[in-house]
Amino acid sequence: MIARHRFLIALTGALALAAVSIPVNGAPAPKPAAKPAQAASTKPGPTKPGDEVAAAQAESAAHSADGVAAVVNDSVISTYDLRQRVALFVATSNGRPTDEQLKAIRPQILKQLETERLQLLEAQKNNITVSAEEVDKAIENIVKDNHLQAGQLEGLLARADVAIGTLRAQIAAQIAWAKTVQGQYGDRVHVTKEEIDAEMGRINAGANKPHFAVSEIFESVDSPEQESKVLKDMQNLKEQLSQGAPFPTIARQFSQNPTAAQGGDLGIIQEGEIPKEIYDALLKMRIGEVSEPIRSVGGFYIIGLRDRLESPANMPKDAAPPVDPNPSSLALMRVLLPIGAKPPKELVQQAGNAAMALRSRITSCAMVSDIPKQMKGVQVFNLGTMRLADLSAEMQSAIKNTPSGGVTAPLLSSAGIELLVRCDRAVVKPHGWIAPTRDSVENQLFEDKMGVFSRQYMRDLRRTADVEDKKL
Repeated sequence: MIARHRFLIALTGALALAAVSIPVNGAPAPKPAAKPAQAASTKPGPTKPGDEVAAAQAESAAHSADGVAAVVNDSVISTYDLRQRVALFVATSNGRPTDEQLKAIRPQILKQLETERLQLLEAQKNNITVSAEEVDKAIENIVKDNHLQAGQLEGLLARADVAIGTLRAQIAAQIAWAKTVQGQYGDRVHVTKEEIDAEMGRINAGANKPHFAVSEIFESVDSPEQESKVLKDMQNLKEQLSQGAPFPTIARQFSQNPTAAQGGDLGIIQEGEIPKEIYDALLKMRIGEVSEPIRSVGGFYIIGLRDRLESPANMPKDAAPPVDPNPSSLALMRVLLPIGAKPPKELVQQAGNAAMALRSRITSCAMVSDIPKQMKGVQVFNLGTMRLADLSAEMQSAIKNTPSGGVTAPLLSSAGIELLVRCDRAVVKPHGWIAPTRDSVENQLFEDKMGVFSRQYMRDLRRTADVEDKKL
């Protein structure tokens, strides 16, 4: 069945990595505590030919002498494993956690490592294997999706003292768990014609209502005693997002829903597809905004609104006033990442990468003023209406190549790395929403049912697991 194949793909989607970030005050970022990255160019040898599940276990066991961070059903998670995953998180987030924040993040990363270890153990119990080729394909997708050159990913990780085996182990755990859930429940889940008909009817009934492109981070609350702890953890993740950490990175590291494999991407949703409290929050959010933790069914959610789509029938007739294609003056805002006088070449490159990541998140001038709250050290200036003739030739060229309401490519100036945001009103096109096909509805219904089983399966494993955390 197409839907079953799609579920497996959804759980094993490509990772989304952000460029290695830097503090924007010009000081080099401190390296995370980790072992030297001599292993970055090699992958651990599996105990079974091509089995990356066994390889991940063997790699962890090889470092158990470094110290024990936790024991999961007699399987050791070493302090090396934990240091490496913390380093991976730091290297792939645009935020720059303080020592205090890292102290708070470490238990959350350890919890995720414990979850992955339970998944790997369950996969081995069910004779599930993950081939090196499957992991290689996922890494190829990382490189492609992040527009990297061959070998550049390994270089980024090596500079952060992260062994490539750490990334491979994380990918292997995701693929192994997807296969395990598929093997346990795939034949039990069926989507009937009547269910598809009912869903198509509900979708068509809401055709003229807003649709939202949404990402999620979810952490479950399995008992009342966990409520305050999970809320605190989610508030800490929200703080990391507010400081510039990419949503997909946080979702992949910490979210407990299957969408974590896609960086939390829920796709396009409408009223009735998500709990009312989450939908109500979306109605009040601006594009690009991230919610506070929301208590809902099963636990807490953090929601990111990527886009809002209206049906053409609901678009106001005057939504797209004419925009002068060759303006002599423009309302502009300036975003500056200061990097100090005569910065080293590597710092300039890293600041440029950080600016590119920031550029992708700016959807309007209205949200620019909030950027300093999200990324410490970034400066924002409202330039008002500027005569383009008064700007440098480089700025004029960048603005000319930027659409109405858009953001220029990063510019290097004596002050640092700059972005210019055009505040003339962008042309609003009645875009949006196209009704899904019956096949896509069937796929989504199947994924939803499998997602429920995946969460139940994981909850049952946690309840019967013997997990002992050591003092960090």
